[in-house]
Amino acid sequence: MQTIVNKTFDEIAPGDAATVHRKLQIGDVRAWAAAFGAVDRCAGPSGSQAAAGIVTSMLTSLAGSVLPGPGTSIRASSVQIKGELPIDSVMTVHLVVREKRVDHGTVVLDGQCTDAAGQIVATASLEVLAPTVRQQYQVAEHRLDQLIERCLALRPMLTAVVHPCSADALAGAVQAAEAGLIVPVLFGPVAEIRKIADQACLDIARFRMVATDNAEDSALKAATAAGAGEVAALMKGNLHTNVFLHAVMQKEARLRTGRIISHCSMVSVPTYARRFVISDVALNIAPDTGQKRDICQNAIGFARALGIDVPKVAVLAAVEMVRSDMPATLDAAILAKMADRRQIVGGIVDGPLDLDAAVDAEAARIKHIASPVAGLADVLIVPNIEAGNMVYKNLAFMADAQTAGLVVGARVPVILTSRADSMAARVFSAATAVLYAEAIARDPSVLHPETAE
Repeated sequence: MQTIVNKTFDEIAPGDAATVHRKLQIGDVRAWAAAFGAVDRCAGPSGSQAAAGIVTSMLTSLAGSVLPGPGTSIRASSVQIKGELPIDSVMTVHLVVREKRVDHGTVVLDGQCTDAAGQIVATASLEVLAPTVRQQYQVAEHRLDQLIERCLALRPMLTAVVHPCSADALAGAVQAAEAGLIVPVLFGPVAEIRKIADQACLDIARFRMVATDNAEDSALKAATAAGAGEVAALMKGNLHTNVFLHAVMQKEARLRTGRIISHCSMVSVPTYARRFVISDVALNIAPDTGQKRDICQNAIGFARALGIDVPKVAVLAAVEMVRSDMPATLDAAILAKMADRRQIVGGIVDGPLDLDAAVDAEAARIKHIASPVAGLADVLIVPNIEAGNMVYKNLAFMADAQTAGLVVGARVPVILTSRADSMAARVFSAATAVLYAEAIARDPSVLHPETAE
């Protein structure tokens, strides 16, 4: 949770400033265009309606959340677009107090947006009615960019990148390294990797490489290195998931912990006020009740590692009532009772809940569902891989969600992304691995909690 505190009119002085850094993605532009009817107008040249709208939104959001903060009312704004907004690179949004108008209780703010090279892409002027009394409130963390910010204070993690024999896989490792998240060790055919790097103009000269013969050899050598403590994490490159995970599960790799491994996706959707976890969308096909217990416990540990202190876990089904002819509802009810008996710990587990009741408080109210989880879910446990995969891909490809994927339950984090995932998803996944590993080192109970059994 984040605590947001305002500055009152009396506390504000000319020269006070606030800054936020934001990586603008093409999905943000599409979402704005769809909402406001500029479907074919992205962040283009000066005068673009979409660009002006996006800049205005970012500046007014900064005013309403930081300077002056909660209680601020926007009276007037003027935006001038000076150049194209940067896509997939950091834009800096800055506000500074120009003057206070005591007779009106308003503050005039100058705004400026610059790209990663420091070039001005927009300027603005805002007049706001500043709050007169102290206000503060807590909000759940939302965008996944904040995960990368949390990693800045941590050391990059030595990571085996397994068979990065495609431009996308190799670029994902390079970008994660440039973000300060990982130090890649490339496991694969050396000549092929170098050829791919040259063709894609990727600098891999500083990365250590371990020569392998094929995808299976890459996976086994990388998993063995992780089990021996030579690397701290594994990252999937361009190979089939079953080949990759088969090596992880081999006894000689020494990565198994006695609990099943499962996949967790961290998701941020523009229309939901908190980021949340979906599990399992990529690994366990049709888990039984005992396996779902491990999946649930893994997801709780993952959510805790990423900053959700007491995750609220919704075990999903098509309906919220227990029905003997719907096995998913029986599993959900059993998992909720297991949590009551401390067979699952660290979170608040309830189910069965249908998806709308899990994430929408009004839907839960209409359906008369009394639950500490309904409308506030931090974790969604899906009944099987088909349901989870469809929910995940619907959000990622139709709702402009930010996503990150990690396999948990092994002795090291396993970064697992889809071949179709964006470069941002690959970098966010690396950030989750860094935070997960750091959390386990600080508190081993994240991975191995003490339960009633």
